Amino acid sequence: MIKAVVFDMDGVLIDTEKHYYEAWQEAARSFGYDFRSEHALMLRSCDANVAAKMMKGIFGEDFDYFAVREVRRGLVAERLKKYGLEKKPGLDEILDYLKQNGIKTAVATATPIELTLQHLTKIGVKDKFDKIVSAKQVANGKPAPDVYLYACEQIGENPSDCIAVEDSPNGIKSAYAAGCKPVMVPDLTQPDDEIKPLLYGVADTLADINRFI
Repeated sequence: MIKAVVFDMDGVLIDTEKHYYEAWQEAARSFGYDFRSEHALMLRSCDANVAAKMMKGIFGEDFDYFAVREVRRGLVAERLKKYGLEKKPGLDEILDYLKQNGIKTAVATATPIELTLQHLTKIGVKDKFDKIVSAKQVANGKPAPDVYLYACEQIGENPSDCIAVEDSPNGIKSAYAAGCKPVMVPDLTQPDDEIKPLLYGVADTLADINRFI
């Protein structure tokens, strides 16, 4: 029996991954790197230290991940100011469904908690979640399981009784390693052969998650 649903934020609750995708490429290219779309996709929800090591492995030891990330942050902020925050389809419907059926809800995101709360307040859903946690509050970010274990602890449920809703491979790996039941709602990519065996299910939109409850 499913007792709770834990959601990633970017690319799941809000349509922001497309902005990160473009901003990573623009930022890295401004430093002179041949940074392509596949590299941007690798960084979705990824822990900064893991990402830094990964990018150095691709581009060399002189790749200053944290400097590039600072430029990327500014570019994303500009894009959000220009385009605004957009809810992902089915968000209100699934949150209403879960509340009506007595199922707990939480957010487990890689985004810093202050920015997370700002975004969720702006789209009017912050108070609809029982708990909101960030990977910045635990020792290791995604794809490590820490943030999902922390979220489940905060809502008082065993991971095995919780669906985790994700859009990225790093998020799916994190949720699976924590013992949650990962449901993917594809955003920028579809599940690949590495991710498919880890999935409890795939939903077209957030509203379709109720099929797995």
